[in-house]
Amino acid sequence: MSQIPLVVESLSFRYRDRSGAALHNISFEAYAGQVLLIAGASGCGKTTLIRCINGLIPRSYKGELHGRILIYGEDTSKWRLATISQKVGTVLQDPERQILGTKVINEVAFGLENLGLPRDEILRRAEEALEHLKIKHLRDRDTFLLSGGEKQKVALAGVLAMRSSILLLDEPLASLDPASAAEALETIRNLADEGMTVLLVEHRVEDVLRIQPERVMYLEQGEIRYLGDINGLSQVVNYHEIKLPAERILERARRETSALPQIHILPGASGNGSEREPLVRFENVTFEYEPGKEILHDINLDIRRGDVIAVLGPNGAGKTTFVKHAIGLLKPKSGRVLVNGRDTREASVAEIASTLGYVFQSPSHMLFAPTVREELAFGPTNLKHPKEQIELDVKEALRIVNLSEYEEDPPLALSFGQQKRVSIAAILAMRSRILVMDEPTAGQDYRNYMNFMDSILQMPGFEAVLFITHDVDLAVIYANRVLLFADGRLVADGPPYEVLCDLARLQACRLLPTSLLSLNLQRFAETGRFLRAEALAHL
Repeated sequence: MSQIPLVVESLSFRYRDRSGAALHNISFEAYAGQVLLIAGASGCGKTTLIRCINGLIPRSYKGELHGRILIYGEDTSKWRLATISQKVGTVLQDPERQILGTKVINEVAFGLENLGLPRDEILRRAEEALEHLKIKHLRDRDTFLLSGGEKQKVALAGVLAMRSSILLLDEPLASLDPASAAEALETIRNLADEGMTVLLVEHRVEDVLRIQPERVMYLEQGEIRYLGDINGLSQVVNYHEIKLPAERILERARRETSALPQIHILPGASGNGSEREPLVRFENVTFEYEPGKEILHDINLDIRRGDVIAVLGPNGAGKTTFVKHAIGLLKPKSGRVLVNGRDTREASVAEIASTLGYVFQSPSHMLFAPTVREELAFGPTNLKHPKEQIELDVKEALRIVNLSEYEEDPPLALSFGQQKRVSIAAILAMRSRILVMDEPTAGQDYRNYMNFMDSILQMPGFEAVLFITHDVDLAVIYANRVLLFADGRLVADGPPYEVLCDLARLQACRLLPTSLLSLNLQRFAETGRFLRAEALAHL
């Protein structure tokens, strides 16, 4: 029997409801003790490849499948899904779709229970997995009260407890704060060093390069464009699509004469911040989900006209809870939130929606319509926008997020990254005065999220933009103000340079300086502001 853990031979696949093939003639081998990084733009076929290997295609996702997948020399086409899952563990892009248990320990133990293992063995393995990922403190927490990043860690713990020999990770870093991402990558590196075969799909290429993956596969339009060591990757990829370390972007951008990206400023952003019109005000806001466990502590701040605010902080710091107060989904335990001078306790969520449009962290919490077009038209229709204006706004929103060709597709049939862009487009079409986005770059390639961020800041009508992110570079490039949260407290609020130059404070908040931040800090005396690498290349 072949000892190669995974062999993929001439694999092609077309989804039943799509005209074009998602994968074309894919062939490769994956070896024990190695990490294979799979990179590529959103929609290039990365997740489809994962679904073929773990058996979800063709068992759950139907279509035309050709080629073979061999696990330790055996063709898996006739295997039951349960048999494949004992050899192949998968962590999905969206942890919401993977978590079933109500308590963390139950969720981590779920797969082991299905294997029929003795109770003592189940508990021992589950506890070890929690310890491995440094989340033992979450053991008895309710899963629905966890942050997105905490859910991602719990999903990974459940897969690690199964001790599969092949591990498939589909964007495991998407919801993790930088320090947690570094810890997860270290765990992944250790698992490979202990003999596991790891396939890692990830847009955060710069982070993954730190653990020295043995090989990199670069997919483009469903085909392998590069398969080799990491040294050759930066020369073959389109650095506008795949985010490389800032120094490598700098090196390549210097050789190009393409037009420099413009710096966009929202109306009202100039002038003294305290003089600008406050749109949302937090006054001594505290909140708790469970009695005696405060999530937000005495939050005081204004969101003003012209603000482009990045909200940073570790998983579980209260960032999403803070934002949900702004849009009226949550009401303070004490203190008050004012939107346009009106207490959110006295306004309905629908009334607030005309001022604040909110993009949820998980697109599955938002999407429900049979087509993308109907999804985007739903909000503005309820807000009683004119029909002709709705049609124009829907088309413009689709153009901004690069999804015009998917207008008649079912949103939930799209990839996670595409679903995320649909959820952003749905809010853009509503034309709210303030755009609020929770992890807008999750599942997105570099080109898509830079394009839609550039476009959003050019759109007439937005008076402020606020985004929660673990991507420090998104704050570096786009924010004119950074809020730093830790343990439910606002620990810093100011211009990006003032907040992000304190590296000790960043580390305490589980943020790590990126190559782009370091480059900007070095050159700040010369530039006077933070810039993207392509702009720094031509100074």
